[in-house]
Amino acid sequence: MKLHIKKGDTVKVIAGNSRGKNGKVLEVYPSKYRAIVEGLNMVTKHNKPSAESPEGGIKKVEASIHLSNLMLVDPASGEATKTGRKKDENQKLQRFSKKTGEVIKNG
Repeated sequence: MKLHIKKGDTVKVIAGNSRGKNGKVLEVYPSKYRAIVEGLNMVTKHNKPSAESPEGGIKKVEASIHLSNLMLVDPASGEATKTGRKKDENQKLQRFSKKTGEVIKNG
């Protein structure tokens, strides 16, 4: 499955509670078509006391966001952009920004 977003990319959220915010992609789940973005879509997790953490407690963690709600931020211009794919001189697929036409480096 080919995705328009990879781990390490900077993305902008275009829908949902975190709309308009930017963040770095920490993890991508291709089978679920979702990604975890640093500092966005925070949810509260309740931790039961255990041997390793006897106090337990409440913790804020990032929840996954559907990839259709994320848009890649072009590193060159700093704006959200659609991505395309084209082959370079070595016949390798490269992602490129449809706004500027420049190749997007991975990560």
